[in-house]
Amino acid sequence: MSSKTKKPTAPKWFKGMVYTKSETVTNPFSGESYELTGLELSIYDFIIGCQMVFDSAPSTMTNKRITEFQKALNWFRVNNPEAYYVLLD
Repeated sequence: MSSKTKKPTAPKWFKGMVYTKSETVTNPFSGESYELTGLELSIYDFIIGCQMVFDSAPSTMTNKRITEFQKALNWFRVNNPEAYYVLLD
């Protein structure tokens, strides 16, 4: 299997559930949609969850969680830049 067709694996820092099914996600601001793999959806949900906590209870965010949030954004930029720009940019 070439490196271009190899599926990305969950990063070691990601301790959340990895979904097995893909799903279409819609950006609530632009209305644009993108189909994500189960792993991409798992990372996306982690990012959105962190954003919700940042907004509602920022004092509960630890440095570790902030670092993981940044890693998740970077992971998305590298592994699916098109979906990143549609859903998260």
